Amino acid sequence: MSDQLWRYPDELCELLKAHGVLPRPDTHPRMVRDYLSGLYRFEIRRLRDQRRAGTIPKAEYIGHVIELRKKYISLSLTPDEWETAFRVQ
Repeated sequence: MSDQLWRYPDELCELLKAHGVLPRPDTHPRMVRDYLSGLYRFEIRRLRDQRRAGTIPKAEYIGHVIELRKKYISLSLTPDEWETAFRVQ
């Protein structure tokens, strides 16, 4: 936690809430993004493992990856962009 306050847009809060992330105004954006990135890496590895195990057919794998990327679209912002965008002036 820091002395700096952050304002997370409602749309982002809804996306984060779907992942079980509820940042407070004093929660640094890098912490939120790092946590979200960890969740994404876990899920993409799980997908890869399912593909290797044959649970997901090869032809369907890319569709699963695309859906997962959409689910984590907020990671398309860089850590610096997170800080700049959500800093309370």
